Amino acid sequence: MYGTVARIRPKPGQEKAIVALQEEWSKTRKPKAKGAIAGYLYKLDKKPDEMVLVAVFQDKKTYMANADDPEQDRWYRRFRALLQADPVWEDGEVIAGG
Repeated sequence: MYGTVARIRPKPGQEKAIVALQEEWSKTRKPKAKGAIAGYLYKLDKKPDEMVLVAVFQDKKTYMANADDPEQDRWYRRFRALLQADPVWEDGEVIAGG
């Protein structure tokens, strides 16, 4: 498996919009995104002004295909508009899980 972890900082008052957009992705994009396995959005206890987004795909090929999809880019631009700055992305191979 392959995926990404992203640390994000929502603009003030945009947390609910980010949650809604993530739920929209799960309902509309995930069924179309070949190899998409899971997505999670964390609200952090110690940093309430930050969130962590996790996306897991079958492999790097399907992850990159999603990243290169124009529909995903349109979704991402809507997501980015809700953030104070660009996400800090950490891509990598999933080597263990439950």
